[in-house]
Amino acid sequence: MNKKIIVIVPSAGLGKRFSATIKKTFATLDGIPLLVHTLRAVCDEKAVNEVLPVLAEEDVELGHRLVKEYSLSKIKKIARGGKERQDSIYNALRLLDDDKTNSDAVVLIHDGVRPFIPEGLFEELITELDKGYGGVIPGLPVKETLKEVHADSIVASTVNRDSLWAIQTPQAFTLNVLKKAYDAAYAEGFYATDDSALVERVGGRVKIIMGSPYNIKITRLEDLGMIEFILTKRSSLS
Repeated sequence: MNKKIIVIVPSAGLGKRFSATIKKTFATLDGIPLLVHTLRAVCDEKAVNEVLPVLAEEDVELGHRLVKEYSLSKIKKIARGGKERQDSIYNALRLLDDDKTNSDAVVLIHDGVRPFIPEGLFEELITELDKGYGGVIPGLPVKETLKEVHADSIVASTVNRDSLWAIQTPQAFTLNVLKKAYDAAYAEGFYATDDSALVERVGGRVKIIMGSPYNIKITRLEDLGMIEFILTKRSSLS
């Protein structure tokens, strides 16, 4: 595939489950902001031509400083975040759509708080997308027993996990398919927490490939301990 490869990195959320005082995007790991760890990993992917972070309005200036400080050369601009994650990505998509050279681009969306990208994952996503799917996403089969629970914390039922997967990022789509899915969602006032759900909703076939247990998403403060442990192990092996 010789199409332009662009990665949107949504990082505009408040991260309230992480901390009431620190934005998880800028929490430091080994003296470097978490977001920079992620952006470095994305920029290091050979297949990627451009990286487009999405930051809250008040963080855009800081974002530009970090891009310069850490020489993140594949980042040419930063999109402004919206109220919800979906709004933030839509802002980025519209920014990309304004540039006609992106008309046949492939867009991958990767959480700004997933600093470890498994080797070869980008290439596999792009290769599978070229087979005509509406989207390609990584995930892991669910291993734990799942319970449906009432609001009063009483179990309602045990869910059959045999066909259930926990989904990760990056997720790959063509710009045209993803933009059409987003346009349709906004026309009907529909919101989802997952980009592939919007593509599914307009009839797109989404392929799941095997993800990695190391593709960790930082959600809570204690998740940093696992990330720091992996960084330490990597350093000792290098």
